[in-house]
Amino acid sequence: MSAYAPDNPLIVQSDQTVLLEVHSPRAEAAREAIVPFAELLKSPEHIHTYRITPLSIWNARAAGLSTAEMIEVLNRYAKYPVPEGVVQEIEALGRRYGLAVIERGADQGLVLRVADAPLAELLARDRRVAPLLGERPTALQFRIRLGVRGLLKQALVAIGYPADDLAGYAEGQELPLRLREIAGGGEPFVVRDYQREAAAAFYQDGQARGGSGVIVLPCGAGKTIVGMATMALIQENTLILTTSQTSMEQWRRELLDKTDLPPDAIAEYSSQRKDTGPVTLATYQMLTWRPNRDGEFVHFGLFHARSWGLIIYDEVHLLPAPVFRITAELQSRRRLGLTATLIREDGLEGDVFALIGPKRYDVPWRELEGQGWIAAANCTEIRIAQTPERDMEYALAARRNQFRIAAENPCKQAVVRDLLKREAGHRILVIGEYISQLEELTANIGFPLLTGKTPQLERERLYQAFRDRAVPGLVLSRVGNFAVDLPDADVLIQVSGKYGSRQEEAQRLGRVLRPKRDGRRARFYTLVSLRTCEEDFARHRQLFLTEQGYSYRIEGVS
Repeated sequence: MSAYAPDNPLIVQSDQTVLLEVHSPRAEAAREAIVPFAELLKSPEHIHTYRITPLSIWNARAAGLSTAEMIEVLNRYAKYPVPEGVVQEIEALGRRYGLAVIERGADQGLVLRVADAPLAELLARDRRVAPLLGERPTALQFRIRLGVRGLLKQALVAIGYPADDLAGYAEGQELPLRLREIAGGGEPFVVRDYQREAAAAFYQDGQARGGSGVIVLPCGAGKTIVGMATMALIQENTLILTTSQTSMEQWRRELLDKTDLPPDAIAEYSSQRKDTGPVTLATYQMLTWRPNRDGEFVHFGLFHARSWGLIIYDEVHLLPAPVFRITAELQSRRRLGLTATLIREDGLEGDVFALIGPKRYDVPWRELEGQGWIAAANCTEIRIAQTPERDMEYALAARRNQFRIAAENPCKQAVVRDLLKREAGHRILVIGEYISQLEELTANIGFPLLTGKTPQLERERLYQAFRDRAVPGLVLSRVGNFAVDLPDADVLIQVSGKYGSRQEEAQRLGRVLRPKRDGRRARFYTLVSLRTCEEDFARHRQLFLTEQGYSYRIEGVS
């Protein structure tokens, strides 16, 4: 138990939360020390909140941190004595990691080795684990089939005994790849320190504990660069899974610009082409297509089409359930997840841990903002009254229809026009949920509209026109949430969103977080209908943004 130390920055509470006083002289050192084993929940102006969870402890144990080291950190920086219950919880959960180990047996088959006889009996009788276990060559070992390695890891996480997977990986086909020192456009290209550290944390010099896991970096921080730096370390055939055709094109541009790969080494597996190559790009949508609801996923063969040495899951927090299922069969391949947030609205963070791997590296948004690697941002919510007739329509509507009525409030159109005048000369994106609303906006303000139905060539043409300043702004449907490479965009106007989705808020804000050459701040406007359920959902999103440390103010429009 720590001594009373009033100048220390941490307050450790019995509910497993840890408060960090950011103005303390020791705050930065304390933050760096607790990040490996505590998840950041909130980072507003003065007090940041972290939580110690089973997954955060197991992530730390997977990275080699001992429970004694975690407890020592809390004692070193705590303002008040660390509650004994917190210490006991860290010790109990931390000890569970590694009690079950997956490794290669003498015959190179897979075995599950457990620490003691009581745990062996517990697993042998558990309804989730037992069906996945094979014969028992010794009292503390079970044979396991190659195909159930991932399912077993899922089941072990679910019952609170995460496996330390030391079975290693199959070697993929060789892929010589070098990062350029000068990018394709003639500009010097240097991998930033945190990008290099992230790739190294994943790879771990090719040791058994490396080669699987998740890198968490803010939008605009260069997760694609981390992926390419990892490829350069592994030097093997790579399958890259993305959220959209636009994201695929961005990966292709970056690979050709910043590596020495020739164009014919990069293949596309899409609705237009079914090619594979040393580096193959595909989308989650393509892989999860099937002819009918009960049909087979006909494109899952891509996972076995080549000897992949690495599979990269871009935006891993959006990984669809069918890809989780096939990933359970791919535990012999190195797996890298890239994301800006591990928040999943379906609560399946445990499956990401089990099937992709533990979190290997994480840098908060505000830290990179302070270093100038992403832009600072101001967030403004504008509350807009509806007409009396619209208010009555809303009041009389079925509850399931009220959100759309509020989201498509026609009075938002005039507010968008006023904001465009206020932000004249800036690079502006307008984004929303409902196509009919966006079509009306396009007719009113003259910006081109991109939706899911816009042909890919036309999307790329319009994105390039925006980059070249040939158009002052774009109107985007949900296609604008992900992997839109528009680094000069500095104003985003959100006219409607997907209820209170924190994922979506993070992704949309990320569209304007690329650092600006002149250091200007990004601005993020959200339009909300007054006295409607939209206010409630906006409050949820507002809380998320303020918890990340962004300034947030509310304006009213009568």
